[in-house]
Amino acid sequence: MRFEKTKLEGLLIIENDTFEDERGYLVKLLDEKYLLEHKIPFHFTQVKYTYTRKRGTIRGIHMQKAPYEEDKVVLCLRGKIFDVALDVRHGSKTYGKWFGMEFSDRERKGFFIPKGFAHGYQSLTDDTEVLYLLSGEFSYQHNTGFRWDDPHFAIKWPQRPTVIASKDRKWPLFK
Repeated sequence: MRFEKTKLEGLLIIENDTFEDERGYLVKLLDEKYLLEHKIPFHFTQVKYTYTRKRGTIRGIHMQKAPYEEDKVVLCLRGKIFDVALDVRHGSKTYGKWFGMEFSDRERKGFFIPKGFAHGYQSLTDDTEVLYLLSGEFSYQHNTGFRWDDPHFAIKWPQRPTVIASKDRKWPLFK
């Protein structure tokens, strides 16, 4: 398990260890001891899984407000996604900035997204499956987000959006 820094402080790309032989492969997705050794205090309390039927679908951009903020580890188990994290931590040097990257089941990489980031992704293939490990408890009252097409962020989605939930079309603009 290796971590690669991004241009947004605290947002990390996780490169997982893969063990392959003639049967296929085994991927070590998470090792809490290793995270703690690298001063990444992550202990997950929830595991969520999404299945997205149609390529071009955008999910998000979501986050939990205090006191229900959560760290996330996001992994693409099937297909390919363009994953985006927005830094909305007041006082951060990269406040209001975003970082996006493609992840696929073939690369076996993922994101560590710390508290204070909003998150969303676009499915780049049909039948995409994504796994989330979350450190907090979900609260409907503390769930919030930003519009996928917010001009402040000007996210360059790789494909024309095909499906966006009505909830995600109604999030407020960042400013």
